Amino acid sequence: MTYLEAGTRTPVLRDADLQLPRGRTTSLVGVSGSGKSTLLSLIAGLIRPDSGRIEVDGEEITGLDQGRLAGLRADRIGVVLQSGNLIPFLTAAENVELALTLGGSSSRGLGRIARELLAELGVVHRADHLPRRLSGGEAQRTSVAVALANRPMLLLADEVTGELDADSAERVIELILAACRVRGLTVLFATHSGELAARADTRLQLIEGQVRSA
Repeated sequence: MTYLEAGTRTPVLRDADLQLPRGRTTSLVGVSGSGKSTLLSLIAGLIRPDSGRIEVDGEEITGLDQGRLAGLRADRIGVVLQSGNLIPFLTAAENVELALTLGGSSSRGLGRIARELLAELGVVHRADHLPRRLSGGEAQRTSVAVALANRPMLLLADEVTGELDADSAERVIELILAACRVRGLTVLFATHSGELAARADTRLQLIEGQVRSA
């Protein structure tokens, strides 16, 4: 995978070969700028590779159009970004309800389902608050609830603890791991913390564009 900038192609990922065990958690560590976010964005179909292939649940996604990729994310892939994925003018509960609606859920019982998800993540008491009223940890837990709304088979979490204190970071990672166990999710989370990475079933590192066992 390369980026084209000012007429020059810069390699980001080189011969990256990655298989995620179904129903297991995998952590990915690497220094800032090593390509962790790029790799997760590729798997999520947010950016396209200029070589190689990507399969999600047995389906090659590298040639899908944007509409089908959006449908894939709504149905089978949950994504949590470091910057969060909350719409600022919707409450925490409304953000989850919107994700449910986009995933094809009927309008009946959306509020109840949203609050059940927020309760699972320990933030139901903040359900009626806008994102700006949430702490960093609360916002990230709400983002996880949004990503889990449509019961995806794969959860991708990109440096979700990067701006959190140690206690909040531990709480968010534990909730993600618990969701994996309860829901049978396949999880890949990128982190700069070796301590948090060690909580995963499988630990990988990204070095000079290549994925290696940690």
